[in-house]
Amino acid sequence: MTVEKLIVRNPWFVAFAIVAVAHLILNGADVTPWDGITKVMLAPLLAAWVLVDHGSKIIAAALIACAFGDLFLLWDGTFIVGMAAFAIGHLCFIRFFISRGALQGIRKNPWVLLAYTAAAVALVGCTWSGLGELQIPVPIYAAILVCTAATSLAYNKTAGLGGALFLFSDAIILLGQADKWQPEPTDIWIMASYILALLLLTVGILSQEKMRLGTITG
Repeated sequence: MTVEKLIVRNPWFVAFAIVAVAHLILNGADVTPWDGITKVMLAPLLAAWVLVDHGSKIIAAALIACAFGDLFLLWDGTFIVGMAAFAIGHLCFIRFFISRGALQGIRKNPWVLLAYTAAAVALVGCTWSGLGELQIPVPIYAAILVCTAATSLAYNKTAGLGGALFLFSDAIILLGQADKWQPEPTDIWIMASYILALLLLTVGILSQEKMRLGTITG
């Protein structure tokens, strides 16, 4: 069975796709609290897929941390807590990618890491004056995001695209926190890129691990 068939036929992928589409519709129509409920459901569905598929528990943990991040971002006054939850999730992703040889890949092609770092520095510099109390945590979180993006690409291209989209999604959020320009409709841009980021990271990891173990044929 090919990777594509493995994904499309998987009931967890179907459930995730249904909830993702529902969330984007509810988000666009500003239907509360259902838009928030569907948002928080996204990452746990992927975590369940990982566990049922006998995937890495650290990836499931990363996705659950992202779910807590989504939860805390729903409430006023808990933005930093949500950021911390996402940071934990990213550290789990990074730990996994490093365990699969990502550092060797980065050493062979350091330009990707340098490019991501330059983009993150430019973004933080652009938003710095409007960050207020976030001036300390944002650079730390940005550095973690850069590591996720670089190590995921060193792992494989699918996961790498997911890492890049995660960085893109959070960049739009950061622009909003600093009262800078954001693309419209902002929430759709943020959530569409975030949803694809989660999916591509999960699919990239599950498919690569199955091929590594020789359980996919086609």
